[in-house]
Amino acid sequence: MSKLIKPEGYKALLNMKQTEQGIKLIKEFFQQNLSTELRLRRVTAPLFVLKGLGINDDLNGVERAVTFPIKDLGDQKAEVVHSLAKWKRLTLAEYEIEPDYGIYTDMNAIRADEELDNLHSLYVDQWDWEAVITKEERNIEYLKQVVRRIYDAILRTEYLTCETYSQIKPFLPRQIHFIHSEELLQMYPELSPKEREDAICKKYGAVFVIGIGGKLSNGEKHDGRAPDYDDWTTPNGDGFLGLNGDILIWYPVLQRSFELSSMGIRVDKESLLRQLAIEGKEERKNLYFHQRLLNDQLPLSIGGGIGQSRLCMVLLHKAHIGEIQSSIWPEDMRKECLSSGMPLI
Repeated sequence: MSKLIKPEGYKALLNMKQTEQGIKLIKEFFQQNLSTELRLRRVTAPLFVLKGLGINDDLNGVERAVTFPIKDLGDQKAEVVHSLAKWKRLTLAEYEIEPDYGIYTDMNAIRADEELDNLHSLYVDQWDWEAVITKEERNIEYLKQVVRRIYDAILRTEYLTCETYSQIKPFLPRQIHFIHSEELLQMYPELSPKEREDAICKKYGAVFVIGIGGKLSNGEKHDGRAPDYDDWTTPNGDGFLGLNGDILIWYPVLQRSFELSSMGIRVDKESLLRQLAIEGKEERKNLYFHQRLLNDQLPLSIGGGIGQSRLCMVLLHKAHIGEIQSSIWPEDMRKECLSSGMPLI
């Protein structure tokens, strides 16, 4: 409960009926824009995958996946997905997607170890997307180009939302600012990674923090990243390491930075082996996904996830993600939210 933010004088701008209509408007409009911007086709995604194949996303490497036995497979274990980072790359190969085209899907997950607050829920819903790229496109400028296109789709969706509901006013800046996590450290050496994100987002409004997963000059990581999907060790054109990052904005309602998307150019064979060695996870080389990649059976790709409830929360100016989605919350949090003008669904 100590992490709950209760904005003083907060009052929802939309009632529950308008909120549900706004969620539908945003989801339908944004995914069509995302599909058009990045040339993505929609595919159907799994809710769970078999355990032990290396397909599930490991996130920061410590979160436990929800598992259950399958009776007709001799009680073999399945895992509810954390995200679809690796599954999407397998699907690109299966569908024989050509370079500069890709796929997107609705990803629904359960993250039982999530610390619940205004932004974090047990239930995760996002647009997971992945596109095939060429070897020549594995560079920082191509990554920035894709980030700008995604941000443009967000801006168009904000405009439509504000045109539909006059009580909602736009606040996102026209441009997104790029900065490497090492540069951010040098700017604010006395701050924690989260405090650095707050400071840079308050300054620019929308920021893409590059290079997340590897250790910085102070010996610490800006944030964790699994070693086998995003490439966070390949030098980019600025001389820094890392071809991945997060899209962050400054959110006035909560007076804090707010992550909308985690994304990046994915590992190739060299960066996969390098990152597995760095993290002491070299035994993963024998798993199904990793063998497919090491044997040149998967395309080079870029991809990420964009929070659906989070985007709706921001564009509808809500103070708690539980005002957007139905999940399970501690009863004392429900009561405190209700008394603070944040009724949870």
